[in-house]
Amino acid sequence: MLDTLITSKTRVKLLLKFFSNKNTASHLRGLAKEMDESTNAVRLELNKLSEAGILVSQEEGNTIQYKANAQHPLFPELSSLVRKYLGLDKVVENLVQRLGDVRLALVTGDYARGRDSGTINLLVVGNVDMVLLDYLVNKTQEMISREIDVTVVHNEGFEEWQKSHDLSVAIVVWGEERR
Repeated sequence: MLDTLITSKTRVKLLLKFFSNKNTASHLRGLAKEMDESTNAVRLELNKLSEAGILVSQEEGNTIQYKANAQHPLFPELSSLVRKYLGLDKVVENLVQRLGDVRLALVTGDYARGRDSGTINLLVVGNVDMVLLDYLVNKTQEMISREIDVTVVHNEGFEEWQKSHDLSVAIVVWGEERR
């Protein structure tokens, strides 16, 4: 869908990178390597998005770090569009809301880092119906054409589980602690 509306594949990749998680920041060479694009193609799109105010930049040492401009009037709409493109809204709707006692759901892994790897890692905290979860995961995977890898942690064990796992790059998609 996005690649039909936006003809620049590099621009689509940048929008996915920065608007799937507003905390994502990166620099030119890192983006070019990650996206397997030339630095000139990435630079051109970074400049266009920065001039439009959609991205902001900040010098850090010898590099310039770019990130989404959360203050831009289109930020909520662009974030929503990217999440719909990635299928995150359907994952939440079809999985989390029907599973039972869900306290928190987080997208982790590549999608939380702004990379469209094809596999959505979802952490669900709560007491859920595992048979229903398996059914819903299979159904949702067909709908969004992406793999979904779900980890379920019960409410009582979440604090302990958190100590041994890095959740610094995660997107809260359901629960009281929305970011």
